[in-house]
Amino acid sequence: MGTAPYQRIVEDVKRQLHTGALQPGDRLPSTRELAKQWKVALATASHALRVLAQEGVVKALPRVGTVVAGGASRPGATRASADSTRERIVRAAIAMADDEGLPALSIRGVASKLGMPVMSLYRYVASKEVLLVMMAEAAFADEKLPREPPPGWRAQLELAARLEWRVFKRHPWLARVVNLTRPQPQPGALAFADWVMRALQEARLPARERMHVHILLHTFVQGIAVNLESEADAIAQTGMNDEEFMRQSQSLFLQVATSGRFPHFAKVLTELHTGFDLDFDELFEQGLRVWLDGLETRLAKRTPARGAGPSPTRTST
Repeated sequence: MGTAPYQRIVEDVKRQLHTGALQPGDRLPSTRELAKQWKVALATASHALRVLAQEGVVKALPRVGTVVAGGASRPGATRASADSTRERIVRAAIAMADDEGLPALSIRGVASKLGMPVMSLYRYVASKEVLLVMMAEAAFADEKLPREPPPGWRAQLELAARLEWRVFKRHPWLARVVNLTRPQPQPGALAFADWVMRALQEARLPARERMHVHILLHTFVQGIAVNLESEADAIAQTGMNDEEFMRQSQSLFLQVATSGRFPHFAKVLTELHTGFDLDFDELFEQGLRVWLDGLETRLAKRTPARGAGPSPTRTST
C-alpha cells in the first residue's frame, strides 16, 4: 500500500524540520494552502495538521496560525523566526545568482535549494521582483563603509567607487538589477549615496549638482560592471572566454577594421601588434582617475564663495 496523502504532508514537514528549512516558530501554510499545494481535500490537509499537533511538531497560536513547536509563543518571536527564514531565502538566492547567473534564478529553484515547498516561499517573498530588491539590499549592506572618511572629497569618492566596484564584482548579476530611473529606498545602497553626498558637500557643490555628480559616478561604475554578467553569459552560451572568442574572430574583425573605411582605428590596431588584453579592473581604475581628474578641473575653475576658503585640492594619487 502507498503512503496515505495526509502522511505525505506530515513527512514533508518533518523533513523540512530536519534540513533546517523550517525552524521553531515558523508559520506553516494554512489548511487551504496545504490542500492546494498537495492537491488534496481540505479534510486531508486538516487531518495532517492534527497529526502533527498530536505529535507535538506544531501548535496553533491565536491570530497567528499553525507554527512549528519548540519556539517562544510570543508573536514577536514568530516575526523574528520569519525574518530568519527570509534571510535564508535571500542568501540562497544570492548564491544561486552568483553561481549560475541571473537567468537561472527562480522562486522554484531557490525553494529546491532550501528543500522548501514553492508555495511556502511566497509567505516570505511576494514575487521574484521583490526577491531581487532584497538581494540587492543584502549585497550592498555586506560591504561596510568605514566609520571615518579619509581626508578630502576626492579620496572619499575614490573609496566609495572602489567599494561599489567590489560589490559588483562579487555579484556580477547586481549591475542588471540596480535601476537608475526607479531606485529603491534600500539602506545599504543609500549608505553609499550618503557617503558621496557628504564628500560633494565638502567640495561646495550645490544640491542639484551634487545629485548629478552622484548619479554620474554610480553609472560609471555600473556601466563597466554590467559587462561582468554579460561575459559570464557569453561563456556559458559559447563555451569560449573573451580571448578565445577574439582569436576565433580575429581574421574577420581585422578584415573589416582595416578595409580603409576606418583608418584611425586601423592605425591603433597596427600599433597594438603585441595584442590587447581587456582587464576590467585596469579599465575601472583608469576610468575613475580620468573621471575624478575632470571633476577636479571643473571645481578648480569655480569661483569660491565669499568666506568659503580656497578651492578644494586633490588629496590622493
